[in-house]
Amino acid sequence: MNSESEVNEGVSGKMKKYLQVGIWWFSLFIFVGYLLLWIVRPTNIFYLRWFPDIEAKADSVYLGEQGTTILIYTFPILLIATLAGLYLHLEQKPWNHNTERKGRFLGLASWKRPLLTKGPLGIITMTELSFAIMFVLLLIWTFCSYLHSMFASAAQDAAKERDQVWEVKLEYSAIALGLVGNICLALLFFPVSRGSSILRLLGLTSEGSIKYHIWLGHTAMLLFTAHGLGYIIFWYKTHQILEIFKWNKVGVSNVAGEISLLAGLIMWAATLPSIRRKAFELFFYTHYLYIVFVIFYVLHLGFSSSCVVLPGFYLFMIDRYLRFLQSQQKIRLVSARVLPCEAVELNFSKNLGLSYAPTSTIFINVPSISKLQWHPFTVTSCSDTDPDTLSVVIKSSGTWSKSLYQKLSSSSPLSHLDVSIEGPYGTGSAFYSRHELLVLISGGSGITPFISIIRSLVFKANTEGGKTPRVLLLCAFRKCIDLSMIDLILPVSATTTTFDISRLQLHIEAYVTREKQPDMNDKRLTQTSWFKANLLDEPVSQVLGKNSWLYLSIIISSSFILFLLLIGILTRYYIYPIDHNTDLIYPNFSRSSLSMLFICISIAIVATSAFLWNKKQNKDLGQIKNIYTSDQSTSPGSGYYNADKELGSLPLQSLVQTANVHYGETPDIKKILSGCDGSSIGVLVSGPRKMRHEVASICTSCSTDDLHFESVSFSW
Repeated sequence: MNSESEVNEGVSGKMKKYLQVGIWWFSLFIFVGYLLLWIVRPTNIFYLRWFPDIEAKADSVYLGEQGTTILIYTFPILLIATLAGLYLHLEQKPWNHNTERKGRFLGLASWKRPLLTKGPLGIITMTELSFAIMFVLLLIWTFCSYLHSMFASAAQDAAKERDQVWEVKLEYSAIALGLVGNICLALLFFPVSRGSSILRLLGLTSEGSIKYHIWLGHTAMLLFTAHGLGYIIFWYKTHQILEIFKWNKVGVSNVAGEISLLAGLIMWAATLPSIRRKAFELFFYTHYLYIVFVIFYVLHLGFSSSCVVLPGFYLFMIDRYLRFLQSQQKIRLVSARVLPCEAVELNFSKNLGLSYAPTSTIFINVPSISKLQWHPFTVTSCSDTDPDTLSVVIKSSGTWSKSLYQKLSSSSPLSHLDVSIEGPYGTGSAFYSRHELLVLISGGSGITPFISIIRSLVFKANTEGGKTPRVLLLCAFRKCIDLSMIDLILPVSATTTTFDISRLQLHIEAYVTREKQPDMNDKRLTQTSWFKANLLDEPVSQVLGKNSWLYLSIIISSSFILFLLLIGILTRYYIYPIDHNTDLIYPNFSRSSLSMLFICISIAIVATSAFLWNKKQNKDLGQIKNIYTSDQSTSPGSGYYNADKELGSLPLQSLVQTANVHYGETPDIKKILSGCDGSSIGVLVSGPRKMRHEVASICTSCSTDDLHFESVSFSW
């Protein structure tokens, strides 16, 4: 019986594998075609031959002209996103299969090595540089192609309009700059979609891709600003300055474009380092102007032309709405460990079915501190070693984190704290397990991403019997009291766990940079606070449950179909009888506004239905809530879900005692890495920007190919 079951599972596994391969190649085929479309788009072949032919075949009384642009620009990317969700659904916890395709990983490692480590763009790999160069070449090609086509008729057009040739060329140059800016805008929202199936399919995460959003944002605003200034100069020189105040009934609306550009300029100004670092809240709140920017961008060009950049924003809207639904739930905060170094570890109850990869992140909101601010933190727990809890560590550094620390460390402790969560989000593979030796380099609170990695390796060493890499943890702290961060490697439930950390070959080298000897007078201890249960609180769970990728594919496809149905009914029975697809009678403002409204309605209906259906089907949720409200011992060690409020020192063995502590010095990273032996050495760094760049530079300068650099950071 068992053998028959194993055979069936093997056949099922092969079918899934073949289906995954088919989905991957089909998605790649669609993407290559979509990329070729952008390359051919600025040529006369496309505008004078291909597009009119496609428009003649796609034109209908249901979708009109926008049906063509939706078919060409929107449909392919949404199809890829849907297929990517199906591909990911077929995967089963891929981070556990970390030893597969090791040869392939090592073969591609050279493309992931840091190539540039200094400069305004941060750490750049060969892969990133290659794609950046190709993207810049695409922008240059597009701009030059548009100018070549437009300038060919500049003299003739100047004679018709009684303008000088250079003035007409200035107008055409402004148009070309705006069209090139659309390429950046089409990609701008992909990196900030945290639950994106496309990013996950490519092995990327939103926090790791945020630098691409920054690059695209700067480039787009530079091009759109030049586009706007070009038109202002043209209107001034041709005595048409009043064009600035025109809002045309059909066609392009100048006022809408100016409002969109103004909103973009305000956001752009707030991204300056002097503002972003010193007044983060100003930067954070001004970024909500993206709503104004997008709405008036659509009103400026019309919905049909805006379909060029619609896919990225459409997927972002789905992601943003799902985050909104998840954020409305109050999460059960079980306990908080308050460390002497002004850091706190928050331990949340977790749905037993929730599984996530190490170094995943969550976004936390505490309404009693700020109802609008959401802050990202690395998950320090491991879904294998901590099956019913999810933990994060927050170091008191900014205004928000200091307020949280004061609440949790006050002499009159809280009995309950309302917290909302978005996430967790993370990568789909445990790349670190493919190495023979892991060198984890951290500075200050940068140690937190490595805690989940170490816990994951401890689980593997204790249960799977597989070979785990040797681990060298290099952590630098400013003061002796910060050494207590090392103890966070042990979970709150470490007294009852069956996992033996000694089975992992872990060596810790700690450096205290600003103190030359330990402070023997500091007797502060780590304290643990236990919170009472609230019937309205829920455990952390995925917003769409275990089958989240499948549900996401259904949401993308179903909402898009519903949108097409709504816009088709509107066009066929209301707009078409008025303008008969001429786009010369029905107001552009009304058409664009209704289209945007239908998109929002379609996403809201489908996503809400999927969310509520998953919540209804989530059987574990009800079981866990019953556990929380049942009578249990109030002792933290015997089951702390309904524990009374307690404060006390944590009775755990200190890992600091096993660490080799160096006082009054900084680690000689280059010397340490040169002394490491192994055919494959993974070097992971998390900490200040200067440290990350230094380690990247060392890995780049080494002649050996054994060092494989990886940066774990929210910033670039």
